[in-house]
Amino acid sequence: MRKYLSCAVLVLAPVVLFNTAFADDHQPAKRPVDFAAPAPINGTTSAIGKTGIVVKIQSAAIAKDGTITVRATLVDADGLPLDRLGVASKGPVSMSFIAAYIPAGQTQYISYTTSVANPSIPGNTNPPQTQAANDSGGTFTTNAIGDYTYTFKTKAPVTFDATVTNSIGVSAQRNLSEYGTYDEWSTTSNDVFSFVPNGSPVSVTRSVVTTNACNQCHDPLIGHGGSRLKVELCIMCHTPQTINPDTKLTQDMKVLIHKIHMGSSLPSVKAGTPYRIWHRGAWSDFSTVVFPQDVRNCTTCHAQGATQADNWKTNPGAAACGSCHDDVNFATGLNHVNLAQPDDKQCKNCHSATYGSDFDASVPGAHVIPANSTSLPGLVTKVIKVDNATPGNAPIVTFSVLDKSGNPVDISKITSIRVVLGGPNTDYQTGPGAIRVSENPNATKGTSGVYVYTMTNKIPAGAVGSFTVSIEASNTVTLLPGTVIATSAVDAAKPVEFYFSVDKSAVVARRQVVSTDKCAACHANLGFVHGGTRANTQECVICHNPSLVDGTSNQSVNLAWQIHSIHRGENLTNPYVLGTTNYQDVRFPGDLRDCTACHLTGTYMVENVGAKALVTSTGGFTKTTPPISAACQGCHDDIATASHALANTTILGESCTACHSASESFSVDRVHQRIF
Repeated sequence: MRKYLSCAVLVLAPVVLFNTAFADDHQPAKRPVDFAAPAPINGTTSAIGKTGIVVKIQSAAIAKDGTITVRATLVDADGLPLDRLGVASKGPVSMSFIAAYIPAGQTQYISYTTSVANPSIPGNTNPPQTQAANDSGGTFTTNAIGDYTYTFKTKAPVTFDATVTNSIGVSAQRNLSEYGTYDEWSTTSNDVFSFVPNGSPVSVTRSVVTTNACNQCHDPLIGHGGSRLKVELCIMCHTPQTINPDTKLTQDMKVLIHKIHMGSSLPSVKAGTPYRIWHRGAWSDFSTVVFPQDVRNCTTCHAQGATQADNWKTNPGAAACGSCHDDVNFATGLNHVNLAQPDDKQCKNCHSATYGSDFDASVPGAHVIPANSTSLPGLVTKVIKVDNATPGNAPIVTFSVLDKSGNPVDISKITSIRVVLGGPNTDYQTGPGAIRVSENPNATKGTSGVYVYTMTNKIPAGAVGSFTVSIEASNTVTLLPGTVIATSAVDAAKPVEFYFSVDKSAVVARRQVVSTDKCAACHANLGFVHGGTRANTQECVICHNPSLVDGTSNQSVNLAWQIHSIHRGENLTNPYVLGTTNYQDVRFPGDLRDCTACHLTGTYMVENVGAKALVTSTGGFTKTTPPISAACQGCHDDIATASHALANTTILGESCTACHSASESFSVDRVHQRIF
């Protein structure tokens, strides 16, 4: 089973897919008390030197002799100037600069600043490689506190083209370790400044993917130990001129990132050749990376906002396309319908940017995900009403199934349809007064797509409050039948829950804790689980309730416990195993402290937890676990946390709110605090 949450963080370092700075969230990020005001500077007594840093390039120039200069300002999170040396304000700041240009008629950077990298694997005799790199050995001039001019040691060639786009990139890192913070995002800032040396306006840029697009999953993007936070800076180093000397693999951004995100799905990896890079004395192996959604979703990364967002379809080429399709030999034509392509000049002739039909040779057509095909008839289900829904009686469910054009669907002719009944809505579970069942109504006759189905299961005796019915339906169809590109696809309806009362009390919907739309930021479509029929978090919780355990490992699959554990993955103390699948190698692409990445506002706060039922945890430290403790132990799965929770639970219940509610020193927000 694919570890679908594994997604590479752009970090070429020994621990490359998850930043070790937050690998142990038993030590939450510390926010230092604002530093005391230093001696007056320029007549102000403001408390210069609070947390955070923002670097901003104000101007740049290249003299006729090739001398490159850049003026940059440094301020803290409150906008107050920072002393680069850490004397007039707390924490010295290190700054690294890179200078590059986009040659006339080209689209990618070439760096003026370079370094020579030698192979470092013992016995490796590969020749050294000249790579794009930061400048080294330049000089700073202090214009004022927080205002500096840097003169590069590297000079542009005297023949440099003064009419093309030049860019200066900077990474500034403020060292506040002495004052109790180790959160790299609070102490790092990047900026990129583009200009044309002759003073003309900038008309050519390199913007294929934005940082915001990366941050949909990476939350935020972080590379090289925390010094790289913006993709606009990454692309200045990761140019075609940068080759890894040990592996001879290009580090060009379009190749590197496609390969990292393709990971375990690379044809070369499937054939047995790992995709790995030797960097700073260790292997960075990306061979087990699994993109958290279908890799054909090109527009997840190539999103609107980037100037060249459409490059993925308008500018096909061997480097970009071959990075994912790395079993294609463009020189010989192998796996390319035997057509050799010595260069990219003819790519657009076959691989146009204009979609013709699903799975055609156009770039958009070739990346159509079958389940997203517009030619699918579509299934739309609706629960119209539920009758006879009282304790001891079998509910009578009236529902409709139509296609997306509003035509009735014969449910006896589709692949799968289920009526799901769950309750009570306060805590879905099984046991006295509760039920979770799924029944097949496909033999039911209908009129105009409307069906009336009497369930075989009954509302439990003693049931009170509100319950839920939903319809799950899917159909396997063949797209473009009779053609050589005929493709099977699952046409699934999105389930919609119908809430009803079993005792004439007011109908209460099941509380919503997480958002399907938030899941979609990384996963695009939750239909990748269970055959596509449960692509809605409100549907997931009906089955993944406090009573449910995995039949093989006895691990809880209560949604809070299961999803926390899966996302925590490799950073769990103990393996989380369901069936034969071990989720401990899942690598979360973002920061697990950001509860709002999945949760609706406030729903992760202990005082707002609506669950009351004990969670069956036969695979855990105790046979049952109270609901708040269970949610927390999904991530914090060590015995100390379990013991702490147990010690603070009595016959009266959990006392979590005493320390962890919003107003307390150890509130959930505070212990998960991020500062950037």
